[in-house]
Amino acid sequence: MSTLIDWPVPDPVLPPSVDPALADAAVAASRAYARARLAHTRAELADEVAEGADGTPTMLVDRLVEDAIAETAERHRVNLLSEEAGFVDRGSAVTLVVDPMDGSANAAAGVPLCCFGGVLAVDGRATEALTTWLDTGRAWHAVAGEPTPYRTTGRAAAAGASVSLLRPKPGSRDPWWRVATQAGRVRILASTVLESALVAEGAIDAFCDPGSDTHRIVDLATALVTVPAAGGAVLDALGRPLELDPDLTRRWSGVVAASRPLADELAALIAG
Repeated sequence: MSTLIDWPVPDPVLPPSVDPALADAAVAASRAYARARLAHTRAELADEVAEGADGTPTMLVDRLVEDAIAETAERHRVNLLSEEAGFVDRGSAVTLVVDPMDGSANAAAGVPLCCFGGVLAVDGRATEALTTWLDTGRAWHAVAGEPTPYRTTGRAAAAGASVSLLRPKPGSRDPWWRVATQAGRVRILASTVLESALVAEGAIDAFCDPGSDTHRIVDLATALVTVPAAGGAVLDALGRPLELDPDLTRRWSGVVAASRPLADELAALIAG
C-alpha cells in the first residue's frame, strides 16, 4: 500500500491577536491532518466516505480534519458552517465559517498544497479571517477594517499577469483558454484558499474559476476579508453577490485579483 512519507506537520504560527475560537480551529486542523497522515494510506485518505452538505463527496481526510474542528467549535459554543457538515446552529451570534481541508485531493496524495481556511462571522458579517498552510505552518491573518501587512501587486491588466486557475472543466474550457492566453504565467495549485492568500501578499496577480461554478462560499470566505484589506478585489465572474449563506449548494465562479480593474477584466474574459 502507498503510504505518505512520515513528515512532521507543524502547528500553525499564529499572531497572538487571532480570536481564540479561530486559532483553536486552525491548530485542531493541523493536528488532525498530522494524525491522518500517520494512520492512513493515500488510498484510505482519498476514500469517499460520505456526501458533504455541499453535495460533493467527502474524503476520509476531509472527515477527520472537520471532526476535529467541530469539537473546537462546540467547546467555544459558536455556530459552525463547514463544507462537509453544513450549518451547525448553537444559537450564537458568532459563526465559524471554515473550509477544513482546502486541497483535500492534494493532501490525500501527499502533494503539500492544502490549507485550513476560517472566517469568524458576527451576526452574518465576516470580521476576521485566518488561512494556514497545513504542511508548513505558515499563516495569513486579517481583521476587517484594520491595516494588514499584506499588499497585492496592484496589477490592473490581464496581459502578462501571473494567474492561478482552476483546472478546465466541461463548459469552462473556452473561457479558461481566453484567460490563459492573456496571462504571462499560469499555475494550477488546486487550493483556492492558498491561491487567494498568495494574491493578497503579491506572490501572484490573480486567481479565478473560469466559469465552472465550482466555488462554495467556504472556498472564498477568507479571501473576502484578506484580499480587500491588501488592496485587491474579490467578485463572482458572472456578477452574483458573494454572501455568507449557510446554503452550501449555492455556487460561484470566484475571481480574486490584485485590483478591481484586473478583476473586472478577468470576469469579462470569462463571461465572453
